[in-house]
Amino acid sequence: MDATEALRVTDAPDDAPTRELDVRSLGPPKPMTETLETLAALDDGEVVVQFNDRAPEFLYPKLEDRGFAYETVENDDATVTTIWHA
Repeated sequence: MDATEALRVTDAPDDAPTRELDVRSLGPPKPMTETLETLAALDDGEVVVQFNDRAPEFLYPKLEDRGFAYETVENDDATVTTIWHA
């Protein structure tokens, strides 16, 4: 699954500019740290497409606290989470 397909199958705005973030090779807590740093620099209307090797369960409450919407889909290659301003 690539970023375009992830946007198509989730509720994320599919016409928004995207930032892809592949954290599959990083050990905890780096995936969360890198994602939160990316989100801090996110422009309004941009969507982050995070590629991970598992669902980022500990990230979800932090996203909600910061006012982000998200949706996670899984396939054989990766767990893909789209994140956007709610």
